[in-house]
Amino acid sequence: MIYKRLRDLRTDKDLNQTQMGKILGMSQTGYSQYEIGKNDVPSEILRKLAIYHNTSVDYLLELTDQREPYPKSKKRKLD
Repeated sequence: MIYKRLRDLRTDKDLNQTQMGKILGMSQTGYSQYEIGKNDVPSEILRKLAIYHNTSVDYLLELTDQREPYPKSKKRKLD
């Protein structure tokens, strides 16, 4: 599930939910709602997560098991 992948990617970088929320410009509570599956993750947050974790949105959504990102676009940045 997407929620497990979000948690796994976050913990792989030794981040807590508060730190991940700050990276995404949101609260810990808001971010935790994504990890427990209470709220759907908006497309803009999915994009930011994919860029931050150097993966693809397809990986986050479990459409692929390939963790490597697609080739980078010149427009690709976190903000």
